[in-house]
Amino acid sequence: MADLDDIYNQRIFELAADIPRAHRLEHPDVSARAHSKLCGSTIEVDLKLGGGRITDFGQTVKACLLGQASAAVVGREIVGTEPKEFRAVAAAMRRMLKAGGPRPEGRWADLGLLQPVKDYPHRHASTLLIFEAVERALDQAGEAGHAEPSTAAEA
Repeated sequence: MADLDDIYNQRIFELAADIPRAHRLEHPDVSARAHSKLCGSTIEVDLKLGGGRITDFGQTVKACLLGQASAAVVGREIVGTEPKEFRAVAAAMRRMLKAGGPRPEGRWADLGLLQPVKDYPHRHASTLLIFEAVERALDQAGEAGHAEPSTAAEA
């Protein structure tokens, strides 16, 4: 089992202290909210989409340190991402935390800092909340004809 010092390390604190795109968009294509009943964390996201990519992103994050850290990485990396890629990163995070899967790679590698959370299932919901919110927004966008809706294979 991971030590709490592995979870709450200096880099996690640094990420949580500087959440990019921590504002709402004026005219988003879609917005969504995710809430964890377990811890009370809430994340709201706004997306603009174009050319098969996420072209702008805004978020409000009222979450614990782990939720803030994952939202910080997403806020930093999401613009320019195709919805399919984002869904793959979200799936990788779920596998990493729930099934001991590998860490995300490339520009999403900082999400791997959250790997020790796998040993604390009661912390999974807050860590994954940003992914739930963005995927809900992408689902809405698909329904509105802006992007591909999720499929069971991607979720």
